[in-house]
This record gives sequence, C-alpha cells and structure tokens, in this order.
Amino acid sequence: MPDYHDDLRLAHVLADAADAATMDRFKALDLKVETKPDMTPVSEADKAAEELIRGHLHRARPRDAILGEEYGVEGSGPRRWVIDPIDGTKNYVRGVPVWATLISLMEAGEEGFRPVVGVVSAPALNRRWWAAKGAGAFTGRSLTSATRMQVSKVGRIADASFAFSSLSGWEEQGRLDGLLDLTRACWRTRGYGDFWPYMMVAEGSVDLCAEPELSLWDMAAPAIVVQEAGGRYTSLDGEDGPGGGNAAASNGLLHDELLGYLNQRY
Repeated sequence: MPDYHDDLRLAHVLADAADAATMDRFKALDLKVETKPDMTPVSEADKAAEELIRGHLHRARPRDAILGEEYGVEGSGPRRWVIDPIDGTKNYVRGVPVWATLISLMEAGEEGFRPVVGVVSAPALNRRWWAAKGAGAFTGRSLTSATRMQVSKVGRIADASFAFSSLSGWEEQGRLDGLLDLTRACWRTRGYGDFWPYMMVAEGSVDLCAEPELSLWDMAAPAIVVQEAGGRYTSLDGEDGPGGGNAAASNGLLHDELLGYLNQRY
C-alpha cells in the first residue's frame, strides 16, 4: 500500500496557513461578503484561503491537479487536491465558530477518484481531524500530538444519536417523511451541520449523520476520516465514497438501517 505520510504532512502545512488567514479575518467588522450565483455567500476570507492553498500546492506539488470551491479545477492527472477553504461560510460570516478548512488528496483508480488523504481543520474550535488511506484517523493539534479515533459500537437505532444540518432539501427529494421517521426512531437528534457531525461520527460521539445535497469539496476530506475511523460514508443511494452528490455516514453497524429510513424502506 502506498505511503501517504508526505502528502498528509503537506496537508497539515496547508491547513496551518489557511487557519492563520481565516482566523485573522474571523469576526472582522469590515469583512467583505458577496453572494454567488447559487445564492450562497462567499467572503474575502474564502477566496484568500483558497488562493493561499493553491499557491503552496503549485510550489510543492506542481504536477497535481487542484479542485476548489471558489476557483474550480486546474490541471489534470491521477492525483487531485480537493479544497473547501471555509466549510460553513454562513457560520463564519455571522461569527459562529463552527467552520473548517477541508483539504483532501484524491487519486484515480479502477473505481474512479477516491480520497487517500484528508484534513479537516476548525481553528475557531481549536480542533483538527485527519486521516490517510490505510493509516487510521486521528484528532489533535499536530501529527506528533494526536489521538486515534474509532467509531461507536452502537448497534440499535433506538440507542443512536443522529445529526443532520437542516430540514431544507429533504422534502425536495421526497425523503422528508423518512428523515422524520428516523428522528423519531433514534435516541437523540441534533442539527450540528456542515463538517462537524462527520467528525463526531469518526470520534464515536455521534452514530449517524446525513445531508441531502453536497459538493465533492464538502465530502472528500470527511469521507476518508470517517472510513479510516472504521465507519461507512456513502451517498443516500448507498454508493461508497464522496461522489454521489449527498451523504450518509455512520458507524457501519447502522448504515443499512440509515439508508433504509432515508429511502423509505422502514
């Protein structure tokens, strides 16, 4: 199996640089915010962080392609870095500390591109999570100061904690009734949103989470962290990995039931 230690170390360097840039503008009274064509906000900090990461990658990995939320794709080849400079921009611009920079390396294989490295860095929470293929998932402040993560062993929906971002989007897909049935069946539900519930699944503090509509840059880094912690990360239709346009993550033991509720099979 390939060793991705150097790539993971680079991802931490990229996250360090992005953290410094985003924290410098967090809660700034003169922060500039625009509305994109899809009606979602983008701040000057989103753009600056992505530009910073791209600049580092151009120097350190000039042959690798880059896909980012704000500036699209550049380059081609079997290795592609996928970047969300600020996942949770709406939180960021309102001063809510739940946002993170997501950095992933994806490699081409027989089943298409799959994440092999992922870093999720939430500096306002003073938290960071990461994983590399075959090397496990960890949380801490650095590669040398980390705790290995493992998903929970909860095996019954009635005992499970379920997290989701919001109710919007589920009705459009005809999945709202299934989502509500799932919330009634679970022990506990909370609307944490964005990257955070996936990290809590990896840590074992949440057992299930799902979102109805996402982009690849939202999912690539969280997907490998959940998988390397022993969990499952699929689309709502059960396709493994972050390529399905939506997400369901679990400790693995409850995954079929999670998909069953969201697809009206329970």
